[in-house]
Order: sequence, then C-alpha cells, then structure tokens
Amino acid sequence: MAFTGNRRLLVIVGLFVASQAANAATALAAVAANFTKPMTEIAEAFEKSTGHTAKLSFGSSGKFVAQFENGAPFEVFLSADDKSPAKLEESGLAVAGSRFTYAIGKLVLWSANADLVDSQGQVLNSGNFKHLALADPKLAPYGAAAVETLKNLGLLEKLAPLFVQGENIAQTHQFVSSGNAELGFVALSQVIENGKIGSGSGWTVPAKLYQPILQDAVLLKNGAENPAAQALLEFLKSDQALAIIEKYGYALPPAK
Repeated sequence: MAFTGNRRLLVIVGLFVASQAANAATALAAVAANFTKPMTEIAEAFEKSTGHTAKLSFGSSGKFVAQFENGAPFEVFLSADDKSPAKLEESGLAVAGSRFTYAIGKLVLWSANADLVDSQGQVLNSGNFKHLALADPKLAPYGAAAVETLKNLGLLEKLAPLFVQGENIAQTHQFVSSGNAELGFVALSQVIENGKIGSGSGWTVPAKLYQPILQDAVLLKNGAENPAAQALLEFLKSDQALAIIEKYGYALPPAK
C-alpha cells in the first residue's frame, strides 16, 4: 500500500509540474542598461517563483522608445526614467494605467583608479584628468543627471571639452573601467558591492544636485495578452524583487 501511495504522490507531483510547464510563458523585456545586474537576478527569481521566463534586452531608454515606435516586439519596458513610459502610454504603445516607479536611481562619479576620486568629488575641480565619461544626455537619463550635476556645480562649460559620451550607461561604465576615461558618471548599481563601492574610487553625488531619477516600468501593448508579461511587472513589486533592487543601491519608491 505504501508503494501505491508513493506512486500516486509522484503522479500528482508530475501532473502539477506538467501543468505549470504548460501554463508557463515568456515575456520579452526591454531594460535600461543601468538595471542590468538587478534585473538579471530578478529574472532568475521570477522564473523560480512563477515558472514564467523573462527574455531580457539591455540598452538605452531613448533608443528603446525609437524601437517600439518602429514595431519592435517587446512586451515589457523597464525605463531609466519616467518620461519615456509616460510618452508610450500617451501614444497608445503602452497599456494605460500600467505604469509605476520600480526604482529610484543614484548617480556616482567613479574611477577605476582607487586614488583618483575623493569622497567630496573635489577631483572635478582639480583638472587632474583628461577625459570625463558620461552617457548621452539626449538618450540616457543618467547622462542628463550628470549634465545637471555639473551645471549646478558651475563646472559644465569648463569640463564639456573633456566629455567622452557613451551610447548608454553600460558603455559609459566600460569607458571608465577600461581606463579609456579616467573617471565618469555611472549608476551606483554598476559599482556597488555589499553596500559600498566595490573597487576603484567614487563619490555618490548628492541627490540635491539632480532631479530624482524615477525609473518607471510599463506594460507594452504587445504584452497585453501575455500572462508572463503581466506577472513580471507584478513580481517587480514583490518583497523579493524590492530586496534585490535595494541591494544594488537604488532607493525604493514610497509604498502605496
């Protein structure tokens, strides 16, 4: 009888797993480059929790919007700003009412050189560098925040000739980590390890120097009927996802 009971249990478990697999779907998500590390981790947790999968593409928020407008088949958009998702809702490319802030970004002046950037960012006044990397401010919100920071410090005109612009924040980080630029403005999430800047040297830019980087997510019209796309956005609001987001140095949106 025990054998029969065990066998029945195995059959039930097998049917449950098969049912989960049959109901599993894949969501195509366009994700801002600054969110690469946390989203990769969140996608793994999402699959374990729901059985659905998320296929991720990382890049510039501005370029993604252009792709959506040209018919790219993405279903979910995690932007580095709040303006792009709002624009998509207004144009009808995103589902109205699906937009929400999933993270608030933090800007860092960072160098791969452990002795270059001081804790107050005074290196910007020193002139002890030839290249300053930042993401294209027309396409990348972190680049716009970098320009705003320099403007508020009264250093924009002085340092503009030294700019090395990345297409997105991932390329900007690459410029600095490779040494092609001595220092640059990147996202805290790219350099944080165990709650602090893990290597090189950096200055976390005070939030008062730039407008809050509200990063919004939205369900695109292509994903309106895809349960995986809807589930992915819901999972972003879960305690498990929020813990990952916070671990990578982002501030969390106020609880509603």
